[in-house]
Amino acid sequence: MPRMTAARAAVEILKREGVTNAFGVPGAAINPFYAALKAGGGIQHTLARHVEGASHMAEGYTRTNPGNIGVCIGTSGPAGTDMITGLYSATGDSIPILCITGQAPTHVLHKEDFQAVDIASIAKPVTKKATTVLEAAQVPGVFQEAFHLMRSGRPGPVLIDLPIDVQQTEIEFDPETYEPLPVYKPAATRAQIEKALSMLNEAERPVLIAGGGVINADASDLFVEFAELTGIPVIPTLMGWGVLPDDHELNAGMVGLQTSHRYGNENFLASDFVLGIGNRWANRHTGYKMDVYRKGRKFIHVDIEPTQIGKIFAPDYGIASDAKAALELFVEVAKEMKAAGKLPDRGEWAASTQERKATLQRRTHFDNIPMKPQRVYEEMNKAFGPETRYVTTIGLSQIAGAQMLHVYKPRHWINCGQAGPLGWTIPAALGVATADPDAQVVALSGDYDFQFMLEELAVGAQHRIPYVHVLVNNSYLGLIRQAQIGLDINFQVNLEFENINSPELGVYGVDHVKVAEGLGCKAIRVTDPAELGAAFEQAKKLAAEHRVPVVVEAILERITNISMSKTADISDVTEFEEIATEPWHAPSAISPLKS
Repeated sequence: MPRMTAARAAVEILKREGVTNAFGVPGAAINPFYAALKAGGGIQHTLARHVEGASHMAEGYTRTNPGNIGVCIGTSGPAGTDMITGLYSATGDSIPILCITGQAPTHVLHKEDFQAVDIASIAKPVTKKATTVLEAAQVPGVFQEAFHLMRSGRPGPVLIDLPIDVQQTEIEFDPETYEPLPVYKPAATRAQIEKALSMLNEAERPVLIAGGGVINADASDLFVEFAELTGIPVIPTLMGWGVLPDDHELNAGMVGLQTSHRYGNENFLASDFVLGIGNRWANRHTGYKMDVYRKGRKFIHVDIEPTQIGKIFAPDYGIASDAKAALELFVEVAKEMKAAGKLPDRGEWAASTQERKATLQRRTHFDNIPMKPQRVYEEMNKAFGPETRYVTTIGLSQIAGAQMLHVYKPRHWINCGQAGPLGWTIPAALGVATADPDAQVVALSGDYDFQFMLEELAVGAQHRIPYVHVLVNNSYLGLIRQAQIGLDINFQVNLEFENINSPELGVYGVDHVKVAEGLGCKAIRVTDPAELGAAFEQAKKLAAEHRVPVVVEAILERITNISMSKTADISDVTEFEEIATEPWHAPSAISPLKS
């Protein structure tokens, strides 16, 4: 039997589980693993500037392609605690990433040794499993189990903590005969699907909800096929955006308190039946007034996690199933029903949703200087095509982007949905661009999200990872300022100051162009909305030429309120700006406005 260190055995398992990329920061307690990584070859490592950044890079990498599992690596103590945010983000959105940490020697774990912390206990609530391996011979089994857990049931992250002496201990392990464990995913039965379709057929105005679980299961094509067979309008959640193209005749728009379309909310409120697949009924989608969301509607919920069914509210019928397994049967049974003439004609109902889509729109075309954010997204729609992979996390920039940008494919809106940590966008975009180096990757940030982890831009410069980063700057914590309106305060949310080194900025403070250039990247500042299109084209050329991130900073008016509900009610969304009443008000809208 071959003998090798436990660290080398772990590296060999990573390769046999399909890992080709890792993101991390070495340190004393993880150096034996890094030595094995170097000796083993076959895994490209990207050196992050911050270990939290490495965890977000891993998450962006996973989200980009079906089957990807991002790996992040850090040393003991603060490296692990820094990556907790990444693990929380991954578990919230059902994203598998593997976090590997170094640890102090086993014989001093109880002695408060330098940088020795019980990271497994800290990580337990935000992982599927977190283990400190105390016996070197267990390392292969722990890694094998980790990949089995990450892929089985509801996907999610795992943490493996390796004391330095465990890493260095030699064990018997034969990589050539290693095999991954079979993956388990619950599957719907035909009887369950037939019952669901019989209930669905009784409805007059049903809608389908496409959740992130459809994308995680790589089942978007099946979902679209099922929607087209039945003719039922589709409402994607924020995490399911891209399951079917925005310009599809059955796309009824997004619903919610913030990331929603005017027509999306109205289409949902006109419905009488909801079939949700791979969604969580998250409160930003449903609102907090569940009586509004549920009134007059029946619900079927299909989810991979049995305990998710009934967690928010009790559906009329629930099915515990992987989205792909369920949709294969939904398509099979729907084809049989269609052939037998047993599927109702949904044409009139579907047409009414498209009529709302063509009449209930928000205005995007403004010529104001400083510019309104709506114009930025209008110009992004013109500059970046349907192949673009958008990456963003939280804030007014993300909310407005979700209201106004267009997405046409799964995994082309890569958004941290539940956790929403500021700073996620830059490292996640680097992970996405690493996973798909030929893609047009466009990140979207407000100024505060951008400033949280902007040091990671240097990673893009060092490792030649090009992408375009659209930075909308109003020198404000815009979403928090807007949330404070109801409290009648405007407190500790303003970021403005006069930069003594860049007086031309006025009160906009941080000179993001100088910072980006100082980190080895390119940057363009735009103050006139008429110049946005040219700036985006220049950014694409600079990224291709220099193979580095390129920042396009749009200087916005200081205060803009983005459409959202003040009352946590999806039927009561406030439109702070004037709505579109003429076609030229929304020239990049999916459907030309009917005035």
